[in-house]
Amino acid sequence: MSKLDLYKVFCMVAKSKSFSKAAQDLYMTQPAVSQAIMQLERELDTRLFTRTSKGVFLTNEGRLLFDYANSAMNLIHVGEEKMLELKNLTTGELKIGVGDTISRYFLLPYLEEFHNRYPNIKFKIVNGTTLEICTLIKSGEVDIGICNFPLEDPALERRPCIDIHDIFVYGERFKSILSRRVSLDQIAKLPLIFLESKSNSRKYVEDYMLSKGIKISPDFELGSHDLLLEFAKINLGVASVTKEFSQEYLDKGILHEVRLTQEIPKRSIGVCFLKSVSLSPASTKFVEIIEKKLLD
Repeated sequence: MSKLDLYKVFCMVAKSKSFSKAAQDLYMTQPAVSQAIMQLERELDTRLFTRTSKGVFLTNEGRLLFDYANSAMNLIHVGEEKMLELKNLTTGELKIGVGDTISRYFLLPYLEEFHNRYPNIKFKIVNGTTLEICTLIKSGEVDIGICNFPLEDPALERRPCIDIHDIFVYGERFKSILSRRVSLDQIAKLPLIFLESKSNSRKYVEDYMLSKGIKISPDFELGSHDLLLEFAKINLGVASVTKEFSQEYLDKGILHEVRLTQEIPKRSIGVCFLKSVSLSPASTKFVEIIEKKLLD
């Protein structure tokens, strides 16, 4: 078997944890699958699987190899799919990595327009943080990501789309304290509601405050932007949110924006994709729709 075939068998066995199941999925005999794994182990001079009565499991060396081999197989699969998309976008799939909040407040109109133009293209939307999405892009599991910037990754092409502003908001309980302009240092002394620490949005605000010598210790760390707004609404603290995604609460007077003596610098949301791999026709067209719509 070719080296590529060996790795294909290896990845299938690792995922199914069974030689017989992998053989079924690959339309091979079980002895052929076992022979392929033994051949790969001989060539690498490393045991890749532990065989037990309950199945086969990756060794530490096997897990390390699987991370790279699975990414490579995914990229090959992506390449094959892109070849099928070449004819007028009549078939194919567009895989987008995006967070829940950006999906709701930014992405939906572009998805609608693209779907109206190319109804035969299927969508796969994968949710995650910006860092998780970057990993998915590099492994070939998504074509493009819609991410929070700033983002430093030399492997990725980054195209900013819209500016956004980080602000603090509060409910009625804090109105008397925050009716006048306050400093970030004063904000840090109040009960704080932030996104979880792995969020790029949280990191941006936290790093900016640290640059001013202000260290925060949030009372609440949440997994979604909508929860930030709801926790602030019931007066559990002052929430760090994105202004553009909180406008409904602000316009209705449900929450109020903290007037800071020094505003947090704006940042942006944008599209990311691998520099080293050409975008599929579907991905290219989708990025064009976003950029054109923003210019209109």
